[in-house]
Amino acid sequence: MKPIYMDHHATTPMDPEVLDAMMPFLTSDFGNPSSSTHIYGRQARVAVENAREQIAALIGAERSDEIILTSGATESDNLALKGLAFRQTAGKGHFITIATEHKAILDTAEFLKKQGFEVTYARIDSYGVVDLDDLRQQIRKDTLLITIQAANSEIGTLQPIADIARIAHENGIVFHSDAVQALGRMAVDVVKDGIDLLSISAHKIYGPKGVGALYVKKGIRLQPLLHGGGHEHGMRSGTLNVPGIVGLGKAAEIAGRDLATESQRQLQLRERLRHGIESRIELVRLNGHPQQRLVNNLNYSFSFVEGESLMLACRDVALSSGSACTSASLQSSYVLRAIGVAETLAHSSIRFGLGKSNTAAEVDHLLDLLQKQVKRLREMSPLYDMAQEGVDLENYAWSPHDHHNH
Repeated sequence: MKPIYMDHHATTPMDPEVLDAMMPFLTSDFGNPSSSTHIYGRQARVAVENAREQIAALIGAERSDEIILTSGATESDNLALKGLAFRQTAGKGHFITIATEHKAILDTAEFLKKQGFEVTYARIDSYGVVDLDDLRQQIRKDTLLITIQAANSEIGTLQPIADIARIAHENGIVFHSDAVQALGRMAVDVVKDGIDLLSISAHKIYGPKGVGALYVKKGIRLQPLLHGGGHEHGMRSGTLNVPGIVGLGKAAEIAGRDLATESQRQLQLRERLRHGIESRIELVRLNGHPQQRLVNNLNYSFSFVEGESLMLACRDVALSSGSACTSASLQSSYVLRAIGVAETLAHSSIRFGLGKSNTAAEVDHLLDLLQKQVKRLREMSPLYDMAQEGVDLENYAWSPHDHHNH
């Protein structure tokens, strides 16, 4: 059987329609959109503006010139946070976020702290959902920005974006959301949801790597990170990546076109996988919110099994574990730790990211593999033997009364 790809939160395969749209701009239509005096430049400019309109349509933006094209969501996140910070008096101002954000937010927040800004982290519950009452409590007179992602890439939890935006605006605060994982999997409307700044990445919606965008609501002013030519209304200098931008535009168009049918299909696959895991394997825990989660995401901890070992045992299926190799140590997921998952269980987690290419047959194959390999790995675990004999091993499993136990 050929390898199965179920790591769509990490990246997605490029849609053939996207590649077809890009090809002319990788070959014959090679003009620089800034060179509008001849036909090559004009063709490139038209293609870029068409892509801008496609992106705006996907997120419900009222104007295509509110779309600033970037190299990806990391740059977009940096531009949103630093751009707003450095419009202010240096080192004065306060930001609010949460501990489960993407590193592009968390690391940028840490950088801003070193520049003299202050950052606080609103409380989240055991599912990773922000506590709105605590969020209100964190607001200060000098709060500049609230930045909270639409959906978490590891545990799939969805945030109450419209409610967060309402709280921000009631206090005169700008609201930014990294919507990289949400786009193409759920409806995102910057006007209805009240989003002022929104980060986008092409390669998470079946487009090319190395291109993204930042939605900037008209009237929001940011300090550019890059200087030299005044491209993108002075917001992001540098020659535009025309093939990538065309690819992002086409991917956005397809994401909007297929959203209803594809999200429903992936939801059915997710529930098939969820039921199979919970009915066939004991001592598993679903991480993240049971209902308010991405249609294509599941994250489980398998007690008494190392996530890395299980992932390697299911070698013909591309999955992601809850651990990441950094230097000489193996660290568990900071997201799982932030929602209170014990270290041992965080090391036992696997993320399942479904996508457009996945089928029911692939899900069933994965279930057979998981059942077999979890059993095999547990039989090698002395801790599992002890648990079977009734020894209480706190933080390795759940009691039958735990609502996460299945």
